[in-house]
Amino acid sequence: MKTIGLIGGMSWESSLEYYRIINETVKKKLGGFHSAKCLMYSVDFEEVEKLQRQGKWDEATALMIDAAQRVKKGGADFVVICTNTMHKMAEEVQSSINIPLLHLADVTAERIKAQGLKKVGLLGTKFTMEEDFYKGRLIKKHGLEVMIPDDEEREAIHNILYNELCMGEIKKISKDKFKKIIDNLVLKGAEGIILGCTEIPLLIDKEDYEIPLFDTTRIHAEEAVEYALQ
Repeated sequence: MKTIGLIGGMSWESSLEYYRIINETVKKKLGGFHSAKCLMYSVDFEEVEKLQRQGKWDEATALMIDAAQRVKKGGADFVVICTNTMHKMAEEVQSSINIPLLHLADVTAERIKAQGLKKVGLLGTKFTMEEDFYKGRLIKKHGLEVMIPDDEEREAIHNILYNELCMGEIKKISKDKFKKIIDNLVLKGAEGIILGCTEIPLLIDKEDYEIPLFDTTRIHAEEAVEYALQ
């Protein structure tokens, strides 16, 4: 079993889900007392959020590179960034280490294509929804058609993520807002929805929807186990 290097803390609530899913998946696959060989370097999200808000992406990149190098030095065989937004600097992180980085957008795209879907809606932070580092990868590398909510809806999602979910707050009014946004994307032709922020599954229940929902936290964690066991 390879050792998984996790870069977490963005937020710690979603990193907790990564750790849980990874170990549950290992136990399911191997049985007995098996658990994952992994180590996590968890950043202080206050520092990261401030850099994001101020647009200081060079400093944020340096922080992520430092985290990746720490898990590599700790004995990780590959790296998993436990957040969608910070894949903005995935290429810089990968070039700073000589071990693989398991890209979240790639493993999510493979799950989508495996279901024969082509047109998907993307929910996440404004950075993830609006910038090219994530959406562009899905389009250019994987040939998917990606839809995003309108301006007002993107603002609402971003605020719910940072002001509620990252603070551990789950509100019914926000759950209802997400459902309306997803319904709007479906009306526009979305065949599936990417829950492209690791906090969103804390709010969304798949049972409430007929359309396929792609929980990037679960997908990334499960594929990390697959890679570790190859």
